Amino acid sequence: MMSDGALSQDEIDALLAGVDSSSMNGGSPAATATAAPSAANFDSAALEKFFSSTTNALSANLSALTGASVSMVGPEVDAQSRDNFLAVLPSMVTVVTANYTSGFPGEHLFMFPEESAKVIASLMTKEENIQLDDMAMSVIGEVVSQMVGTQITALTDKTGNKSIVAASPTAANVPKAAAALPAGDFAVMAYQVNLGDASIQMWEVLGPSPAGDISRSLSGGGSSPAAAPSQPAAMGMGGMPNMGGMQMPMGMGMQNMGGMGMQNLGPTNVQPVQFPNLMQPRLGPQESGNIGLIMDVSMEMTVELGRTRKLIKEILGMGEGTIIELDKLAGEPVDILVNHKLIAKGEVVVIDENFGVRVTEIVSPMERINDMGYNY
Repeated sequence: MMSDGALSQDEIDALLAGVDSSSMNGGSPAATATAAPSAANFDSAALEKFFSSTTNALSANLSALTGASVSMVGPEVDAQSRDNFLAVLPSMVTVVTANYTSGFPGEHLFMFPEESAKVIASLMTKEENIQLDDMAMSVIGEVVSQMVGTQITALTDKTGNKSIVAASPTAANVPKAAAALPAGDFAVMAYQVNLGDASIQMWEVLGPSPAGDISRSLSGGGSSPAAAPSQPAAMGMGGMPNMGGMQMPMGMGMQNMGGMGMQNLGPTNVQPVQFPNLMQPRLGPQESGNIGLIMDVSMEMTVELGRTRKLIKEILGMGEGTIIELDKLAGEPVDILVNHKLIAKGEVVVIDENFGVRVTEIVSPMERINDMGYNY
């Protein structure tokens, strides 16, 4: 039967699986068959052992951020493909991407069911019936940032790899089909998080490359560096390698090289360097240069005297002379916000005939997270 040149579905499936489609039409198979993709190339047991050792620290961080009692169970580590993992997920998920950019570069993300993300955001902002808007996504991104920092510290101590860096987390609530999952077989770590009175699910996903590199490094094998091109060594007299133009005389073995400073080499004393925690790191030359590019960008700075909540009927009943009681006491510091984010506190002053504010306190990063619910 003549073929019109189009591939059948069976032939397409065979090509995707790495099978020569000619054998399906009675032709002779190729001389060298293309091997099917190998199974996941990471050690699930090594990943599970390491990430389980970090759950106590993660629980403590999450408890400090939310003010709730937190305990984490897991993780259970498994190899998943995109289709298999999507079948497990609910229809809507909050995806927080925090890819590793160096050390063990590759895909790294956290995923929460939509309702679980709402629980975290509600505890962080102290609001009920919260919506997963930009502010909530920012809050959840801060939570994941703290978790990733804790994991990187532990991973650095365990593997000795001091170049591990992750990108700043970005969060989005999307249909599960829109989640940017890694290709191939990737590692999925499933956690159960007991957060106050709620029990929520969390998945941590590692792409094939970082999952394999991390598990090998944890097992003592190290990551897989790019192979350098091999070059044959020049041979000198007596069949010994030519050492940079210096030929080794015949009859002179390695044991006879004491006069060349290679006899009494004892073991090298290598000790890990202990670095302090950097709460507010200084900018290096590169970062300072980048900051200089945006020094002329203007930002909105506001001073907030206080807030209150009113019923609609109370708002509609307002008129001239109505007194609105705010949530701040007289003499209490006012909030200083940049682009609606709290950065400092101060006291109101009068300069000539204008109001001003004197900065009395710069808000710490942890306080900014705890007060995130007041930043709209």
